[in-house]
Amino acid sequence: MSKLFTPLTIKEVTLRNRIAVSPMCMYSTTDGFANDWHLVHLGSRATGGAGLVIAEATAVSAEGRISPNDLGIYKQEHVGMLERITSFIHQQGAVAGVQLAHAGRKASCARPWERGKPLNGEAGGWATMAPSAIPFFSEDEPPQALTIEGIQKVVSDFRVAAMRALKAGFRVVELHAAHGYLVHQFLSPLSNHRTDGYGGSFENRIRLLLEIVEAVKEVWPQTLPLFVRISATDWAEGGWDVEEAVKLSTILKQHGVDLIDTSSGGMVTHAKIPLGPGYQVPFAERIKRESGIMTGAVGLITEAQQAEVILQKGQADLILIARQSLRDPNFPLHAAKQLGDDVEWPVQYVRGK
Repeated sequence: MSKLFTPLTIKEVTLRNRIAVSPMCMYSTTDGFANDWHLVHLGSRATGGAGLVIAEATAVSAEGRISPNDLGIYKQEHVGMLERITSFIHQQGAVAGVQLAHAGRKASCARPWERGKPLNGEAGGWATMAPSAIPFFSEDEPPQALTIEGIQKVVSDFRVAAMRALKAGFRVVELHAAHGYLVHQFLSPLSNHRTDGYGGSFENRIRLLLEIVEAVKEVWPQTLPLFVRISATDWAEGGWDVEEAVKLSTILKQHGVDLIDTSSGGMVTHAKIPLGPGYQVPFAERIKRESGIMTGAVGLITEAQQAEVILQKGQADLILIARQSLRDPNFPLHAAKQLGDDVEWPVQYVRGK
């Protein structure tokens, strides 16, 4: 059996293999409500053989949505359809996870296929918030700098969202602290110019994330995995870097986080990113080696053998597939064949095995 198809146990949850479907925004809801699109999209990745299927960045508040069409968990009424989706995923032998998110200054935008620009009030937009009044695009309206009361609300929103995620049947929660969204905005000196206890020093800039982790742990069972997605670097001078990412990951492990989903970028428009196959894997490897926490590797991982080598070298514990999963919902089943592993197919599909 290949390493890729060896089960991975985290706390009391066992993934049938080391392939996870990375959270990918679908921008396909009304008022945050999941619908048949999400059932089919996420369900087909479960029937396609993934060990873990993580629902897209799911807003913890209405103002935390990237677009008006983002998936949400900021209403109790959102839980019903999400519960139907997680039930189906689990029936297929996969584990259902969810990424809890707040977009901060990158909220209130049109969908990517509608040019993705910030929306004004007439177009259905809303006022955005951030650690400091610094816009993502220099020509944009500046976000509102969060007050202490506003920060406390964000922490509370994540806590309540985790409660709803548990009610909806999710068995893995991932906190989104990457890609230039709100928590990452607090981490990075490029977007955080605060002079209070949430800005300036490394210890102050990580404070919000640690408060969110502790708030979520109050309601999320100790037996279930807790992930954090971070950007290991801003790819920009003076920004968040891999040394700080390693330091943060060490602290997160001490706070009970189980795995660092290791991505990068998203903070500034002038970042110079050297794209290439597996270009972010070295970050996952370094964090795993130096902090001792489990890591997930993501970023232009498109081939079964490529994923297997990453695991065999001990560079990561989990492989997260994004665009390749969009191209091929059955990537895990095809990867098993390529690696010579005999894995179970859905009985309805065995004729095609």
